[in-house]
Order: sequence, then C-alpha cells, then structure tokens
Amino acid sequence: MAFLWPQYLWLLLALPLMVLGYVWLLRRKKTRRLRYSSLANVRQAMGRAHWRRHLPPALFLLAVGTLMLAAARPLASIALPSEHATVILAMDVSLSMRVSDVKPTRLVAAQEAAKAFLKELPKNVKVGIVTFAGSAQLVQPATFSREDLVTAIDKFQMQMGTAVGSGIVVSLAELFPDEGIDIGEMTFGERRQRGKSLEQAAKAPKKAFEPVAPGSNGSAAIILLTDGRRTTGIDTQEAAKMAADHGVRVYSVGLGTVDGEVASSEGWAMYLRLDEPSLKAVAATTQGEYFYAGTAENLRTVYEHLSTRLRVEKRETELSGLLALCAAALAIASAALSLWWFNRTL
Repeated sequence: MAFLWPQYLWLLLALPLMVLGYVWLLRRKKTRRLRYSSLANVRQAMGRAHWRRHLPPALFLLAVGTLMLAAARPLASIALPSEHATVILAMDVSLSMRVSDVKPTRLVAAQEAAKAFLKELPKNVKVGIVTFAGSAQLVQPATFSREDLVTAIDKFQMQMGTAVGSGIVVSLAELFPDEGIDIGEMTFGERRQRGKSLEQAAKAPKKAFEPVAPGSNGSAAIILLTDGRRTTGIDTQEAAKMAADHGVRVYSVGLGTVDGEVASSEGWAMYLRLDEPSLKAVAATTQGEYFYAGTAENLRTVYEHLSTRLRVEKRETELSGLLALCAAALAIASAALSLWWFNRTL
C-alpha cells in the first residue's frame, strides 16, 4: 500500500496520547468516593458492566485512527474485471510449423490451443487474428464472434519465411486503426512514401504520436506465437519498441526446437532453431512475459495461464473514501452504544 500524502501519517502519534488521556479520566473518576448500602452488590454490578464502559470509547478511538489513515490518502492495487479489452493472436504459419515434434504437428497443436484459449476468455473481450510467415496479414479483424475466429484459425495457410516483427506491427495496426500505422511504409521507406497519392497523404494522422509508459495500456494485448527466428520483414526489436510506446504488452510464446535441428519439407531446408533471446527481449521491452512450449500439453497450459491473466487487470485505487465511511460507521456505533447503555455519548 502506498500513500499520496504520507506526511499525514504523523497524526497517528496522537492515538497513544488519546489512550493516556482516557486512562487519566478513569483514574480521576475513581477518586470520587460514594457510599453504597451493599459494597458486594456494587462490585458485582461493576464486574458485569466493565467491558461496556470501555467498548464505546474503543470504537471512537478506532474511528479517529481510521480517519487519520484516510487523511494520508492510501492507494492499493486491486484486480478488476477487464472491460472492452482487445487481444490479438499473432501466429506463425511458416513451413516449419508442419514439423511433428509437437504432436500431431506444431500448427495443429497451435490451432487447438488457440481454440481452447478462446473458450476460456470472457465474452466481452474482442479477439483478432494475425498470421505471419514471409509477410504478415490480418486474417480476422477483432470481433466478439468466437465462431468467426475458429473459422479463421482453421483456414491458416503456410508460407516460407518468418516475419516476426511484421506480425507485431500488423497487430498494432488493428489495435490502433486511427493512427495510420503503415507496414508498407515501414518496410519500404521513402519508396513507398513517394508512391502515395495526395489523397492518401491527406488521410495520414496530423497529430504527432506521443509514447506512453510500457505496459500501461490495460485494454489491449498481443499474444505472439512462433517456432523460429526472424528471417524477413521488420526488425523484431523495432516492432517491440513500437508496441511498448503504445503501452501494449506482448506475451511471446516459443514453440519448437531450441537446439537448432534442420528438417526438410518438399525439398526446402528448414532451420528449426527457436530464437529465445529475441522473444524474451520482446516480452521484457513491452512489460509482457515469455513462455516456452515444447509440447502440445505445455502449449495448452500456456494458453490457459494467459486466459487467466487476461481476465482481470490491476489498477491503483484510492481508499480514502472507503476508510472515511468505515470511520463514520464506527463513530455512529460508538455513540449509539453509549446512549443505549449509559444514556450519554461517551
């Protein structure tokens, strides 16, 4: 717990002084001697009411302490249900996804895990799908329809190449459609810019983009799944920096061989080595997490964990109002009990 005004915590030192003042008042009352007809009956009555004498003042003291704590404006991180969130699944469909070291194949295992992931997500979370190999494309815009998403997953087409960075940039373009993120311009630079018409240039965003803190966007996330290292397209770390500037966390999932085996498919050699350092760097840059899934079972476990992580988001909330309400309730209870038992307030 943190405090916006921690200097007000010094007020809590007044609580011991209030306790000492209460003890002094009790001793002062004892000095007044009264005559009773039966001392035994008085002692018995005092024994029964002893705890009642101290309960109202104790509640009042607790109310004052709670108010002093509220004055320091405490902050606490609490988990709240994520609303209007959008998750982009950026999935590798390169030829190496045909390999069967993950049963039945890497691609099929990834497809089944993605479908199970969709079932676990809350219905109010939009999901979009981006595939990447030699290039990256949006195959399903963000939608609430789980049926459309499953259909898109079943229609994956494999290609040569692994453009990991391009997959992240296309995902960002879907998350921020109003920013005019152009992967062609990022890839081809000035050649693409010279080919734009005046009308297209007029549609470009006029307001300069202002970066935000990494991981600060609680309504968007990218889940990146790949089994290889980047061979083409936008630099992976450049794309990760772009995601971090937008506050979007990238949860990278590595699927495949870490040692660097070589396989062939239809005459093409495929280097299966997984670039774990690059994927870990993507996660670290964006305040996300990296997961290694070497088997189909591990991959399902990773997606189950991610679905749980994306159900809620943590927010920092001020507790002053809640503490003030508790203090008021304690003060009212103190006064009510004192009036009921002793016909006076404290």
